[in-house]
Order: sequence, then structure tokens, then C-alpha cells
Amino acid sequence: MNNINKMLFLVFKSVMKKENTKILLVDDEPDIVEIIRFNLEKEGYQVSTACNGQEAIDVAEKVNPHLIILDIMMPVLDGIEACERLRRNPKFSDTVIMFLTARGEDYSYVAAFDAGADDYTTKPVKPKVLVSKVKGLLRRFKDKETDQTKLEFKNLIIDRDEYKIIFHDKEFAIPRKEFELFFLLASKPGKVFKREKIMEKIWGSDVVVGDRTIDVHIRKLREKIGDQYFKTIKGVGYTFVKNEN
Repeated sequence: MNNINKMLFLVFKSVMKKENTKILLVDDEPDIVEIIRFNLEKEGYQVSTACNGQEAIDVAEKVNPHLIILDIMMPVLDGIEACERLRRNPKFSDTVIMFLTARGEDYSYVAAFDAGADDYTTKPVKPKVLVSKVKGLLRRFKDKETDQTKLEFKNLIIDRDEYKIIFHDKEFAIPRKEFELFFLLASKPGKVFKREKIMEKIWGSDVVVGDRTIDVHIRKLREKIGDQYFKTIKGVGYTFVKNEN
């Protein structure tokens, strides 16, 4: 295969991969939907649309998208509630969800990530920048650092396939970001994860969240699981402690 044919093959292969990647775009502003859809389809992605949170859930059930772009302020059902409902469905546990919204307040960021968002971008955003973020998110979530899907300790099981935790024989679900943080720490008991590393692994290097976001998520995990599994290394980060009691 000569160099020209090789280049054509690589381009064709890249386009084919994108054509198999489905994106659900959810916004109640037709102009925004039209612009973003045009730019995503130009990159070769399959794009479905919805104009409110309830329609987003219905469409997602039908097309099973790899990535969902959600607005917050929408009629019928807002984006935060839609995200929470999607995350409660195991079918969408590995679906990438990013918010694209005009809401830039800290509490909106926190609410979105607590609901299970993977990324948060404020409007307005240039189409090329948005497409770049979409590529990065899809690439990051395709290349998981660990192949582990289930972690088992005494009285505790963390199942990544089903996004559930079994603690003292009681099964319960927790928000996606809390789960990802829990799984990351528990994947290497005793290892001290620096705050910067946690932020990069769970929220990504290009996502802006409040300085206390990690602390809030750890506090919520402690409220649900107990203090015994989490140790704070002051000024550094957190570590998971095996508990055999």
C-alpha cells in the first residue's frame, strides 16, 4: 500500500468510526440545535435531537447514544432531572453526558456533576471548540485506564458494569461522579491520590469545577458508606483504606 492509499485508508477508517458514533443533542433553541448538528454531522457523527428532557429520555431509549449534550433550562423536564433519570438506568451507565448551557453559576456546575454529568460547558461556545471537546470526551471515555469491572472487599462490592454498590449485603446506587471517585480510590487501596490527579481522572483536565468539589463528593460518600474507607491526607489528597471489620 503506497503512502497516498494509506492516507486515504486512515481517513476512511476515521470517518467510519465517527459514523458509528451516535450523539443526542438536546436543546429547546432551534437555531442552536441547527448550528451544532451541522458541525457534528460534518465531522461524520450520527446526530439525533430532542427539545426537552423527557423527549431526550425517550429518544435515548431508542437510539442508545454514545454521548448526550444537554441544556439545563428546558420545558417539560429540565436537563438536571433528565440526567439523573438517565443515570438511574443501567443502560446509560457508560454514556457520556455533557451539559451545554447558559447557566454559569457554581451551584449549577455542582448540580450537574451530582446528577452524573461528565462535562460542563457554558454558552456561547464556538462550534469548533465544542466539536473538539466532543472528540476529547469520546476518546477519554473509550480509553479507560483500568480493565477492572468489579472490586470486592469484606462487606463491600463495587460493580462498575452495573454502577452499583453492595454494602453489608444491601444494594444501592450512587450518583455517577461519586461512583467513579469511589472506584478510582478503591482500585488501588493505600495509594494516595493527589487532588489534581483525581480531578483529571474524574472530571477531565479541561473541565472547570469548584475547588471544593472533591471534598463535597468525599463527604457524601462518607455519609453513605462511613468514614472507615476514606482517609484524608491533608494538603495532598485522599486514599482508600481496606476495612476488614
